[in-house]
Amino acid sequence: MTLETFKSDVKSVMDEWRQSYTVRPGKIMIIGCSTSEIKGEAIGSAGSSDFAEILFKELKAFQQDTGVHIVFQCCEHLNRAIVLERSLQQTLGIPEVSAVPHAKAGGSMATYAYHHMDEPVLIESIQADLGMDIGDTLIGMHLKPVAVPIRFPIKTLGDAHVTYAYTRPKLIGGERAIYHA
Repeated sequence: MTLETFKSDVKSVMDEWRQSYTVRPGKIMIIGCSTSEIKGEAIGSAGSSDFAEILFKELKAFQQDTGVHIVFQCCEHLNRAIVLERSLQQTLGIPEVSAVPHAKAGGSMATYAYHHMDEPVLIESIQADLGMDIGDTLIGMHLKPVAVPIRFPIKTLGDAHVTYAYTRPKLIGGERAIYHA
């Protein structure tokens, strides 16, 4: 996979998101990404700041276009902590944790994001509205219940399997409940 092909594919994916009815200002989108998997290597074995840079720039443009907050999941070595802007962390009132991601503890994507955000912090967990899991990084623990898969035409970025999801409110009640006004 060339960097240009990857950039084109990411642009296409983000265009799919832009057209999705699930994207609205103020929503939180979590990104889990193994740049090793994108390259066709085992997760955590061959990270790439080049692929991370391309993805980060496309996600930043998406954030500016849509008003969606983008947050990044670290790898298992930082217990899948979340990198986000301090302003969002403070708005949500979630306590900050002490760590700085790097390629071998956090992963290349979270590390790149941390070093290119305005004022990054880490938090232990979040309940995101939307998610994109690139390389089977297991973002489900950071999605609100109930997660619903989205089927976009692009199912891989490089060699990495991609799963897309949005969340919806729980349906409570029973046969008498009305779910849509």
